[in-house]
Amino acid sequence: MKTPRVATFVMLSLALSPAVLPADPDDEPAQPALNEPATQLVLTQSQQQAVGIRIEPPLALKSAPQIEAFGTVLDPVTLVTDMGRVESTRLAAAAAAADAARLEHLYHDDTQASLKALQAAQAQSAEAAAQARAAALSFTLQWGPLAALSAAEQHALLEALTSGQQLLLRAEVPAQHLGSAPERRALVEVDGVSVGARVLGPLRRTDAAAQSSGWLLQLERVPPGLGPGARTAVRLQVQATQGLMVPTEALVYAAQGAYVYRRQRAGAADSFHYEAVAVRPLARVGSAWLVDGLAPDDQVVVQGAGVLWSLQGIGSFSAAEQEHD
Repeated sequence: MKTPRVATFVMLSLALSPAVLPADPDDEPAQPALNEPATQLVLTQSQQQAVGIRIEPPLALKSAPQIEAFGTVLDPVTLVTDMGRVESTRLAAAAAAADAARLEHLYHDDTQASLKALQAAQAQSAEAAAQARAAALSFTLQWGPLAALSAAEQHALLEALTSGQQLLLRAEVPAQHLGSAPERRALVEVDGVSVGARVLGPLRRTDAAAQSSGWLLQLERVPPGLGPGARTAVRLQVQATQGLMVPTEALVYAAQGAYVYRRQRAGAADSFHYEAVAVRPLARVGSAWLVDGLAPDDQVVVQGAGVLWSLQGIGSFSAAEQEHD
């Protein structure tokens, strides 16, 4: 027995434009692509109401919002350990490569090295080079902008961290991976007092538990008592951005990037077709996003974008799902 919701879904599948349905029922449904005719869905006014689609034009806004973040003071011992691993694996790879080159010379010219010894040295060289690349990549993911510093700059930073003159802090921005980069200055709250910090750059390794993007901050004036492991509030400042604001529910993110659904009137008087329009997220404002790529008079789907995305794969709706109650 079909539930009313499933029955409505099946009726919609029969009323959709033929461009939405695959020609062969056995064809695998394709993921929605942007700005292709096949992505245009045609719904009547009653069908639009049945699936709960709501339309609104985007709102023009210029904003320079502050991003609330959570900071953790990083342990310089971890930084020293990671730097040492990068350097030691690099030297080990260079030594292994030199030994393999020496044995190759002996094998080809002087015949004082066996083929087995040469192959073993080459394997050891390849393993050492892989470990060096892994250590360098891990350091880049963990420490981001510090990987681009010269050896002298890294040494000076370690001296400042060791003496307690400076601190490094990771600012976590929960569930936010899009939008513009913050400005170079940030505020760190310590016991109700705002302390200035410098934003060094993004940290590419995402915190698995918080699902947050991270930014590396440098505190050049360290308050007494603030040390590794301390937690504090951080306010990141984003540059003033002008764009069109849409609710977060309107955005869909796919392999091609972020997009929204735009409604336009179809041939019939009470029919509308919906097309995917690529947008570029600029900044988050509360529960909405400033985006680029829309016009002020566009009719944007602000509720029900996920339903439209699902209807694009209507050919995969199985008989078992139709009979489920």
